[in-house]
Amino acid sequence: MRLLQYRNDAGQRRVIAADAEGAAFVGGVETTLALASEAIAAGVGLLEAVGRRGRDGTVDLREALEAGRILAPIDHADPAHLIMSGTGLTHLGSAEGRDKMHRDAAAAAHQTDSMRMFLEGLEGGKPAPGQVGQQPEWFYKGDGSHLVGPGQPLTMPAFARDGGEEPELAGIYLIGPDGTPWRLGLCLANEFSDHVTERHNYLWLAHSKLRQAALGPELLVGPPPGDIRGHSRIRRDGAILWEKPFLTGEANMSHSLANLEHHHFKYAPFRRPGDVHVHFFGTATLSFAEGIATQPGDVFEIEAAPFTLPLRNALRRDGGAVMPVRAL
Repeated sequence: MRLLQYRNDAGQRRVIAADAEGAAFVGGVETTLALASEAIAAGVGLLEAVGRRGRDGTVDLREALEAGRILAPIDHADPAHLIMSGTGLTHLGSAEGRDKMHRDAAAAAHQTDSMRMFLEGLEGGKPAPGQVGQQPEWFYKGDGSHLVGPGQPLTMPAFARDGGEEPELAGIYLIGPDGTPWRLGLCLANEFSDHVTERHNYLWLAHSKLRQAALGPELLVGPPPGDIRGHSRIRRDGAILWEKPFLTGEANMSHSLANLEHHHFKYAPFRRPGDVHVHFFGTATLSFAEGIATQPGDVFEIEAAPFTLPLRNALRRDGGAVMPVRAL
């Protein structure tokens, strides 16, 4: 099952449930967050929560997407209570692009810190059930104000040196009343970054990640697929500028999802009841690693089964100045 969030022209919101039989509105619920909160309180899964609510009225998903009525599949009325974060160097082959950016900073005879971290994850990132594996690289992306939905522009700040795509999966979580993190499902995502800034010095990774990020239209509910294969494209003036397949899912990763989740939620501030977490799981495919320099107006396009709808976002640059600090 896939869940989507819909808003009509009058601003009224609905949740859509979609499966092989079609797509329909979920009865009497306006947001994915409300549906998930209801499921946690009732001690049932999202599929059963939808069944209890029932479905009414069919929806043409592609038509709704093209009309701009499909929102990000998760959000929060208070953006401060939605936390975006992620992990890097988690995929087989993910060290190659990062290592290209960093190897000039180290002697050729020595491994870069990126390669060391990747190899440590490759060795210990998939522990046996009940055991704790190697911790991954971790970064903070921002709060709910940085969350972008399908069809919305991805905006790089005026001071940014690059705006580059990162096609990957994001895990969506809601912290229950007792502090338990509940995974609602997975989304297709574009974890947008500034790779020029990162390449200058890998210690600037944090600066490169404080950017917006986009979520695909659908929240995939249920057991995560182990092998997901998709395509990442950049279109310029309507034509394909760059295209490459990408692989994700645990079969193509050096870490298990459970290990990545453990090392995020082991921190008590990330288990605050009522908070939503969007956690990006990393990628091995970057146009930047192949010499592509994006520019405003380019359109990022990411698609992968079993998600049925693509994620498209145009790149734009913010022309605003940085707000100065004033003393009181």
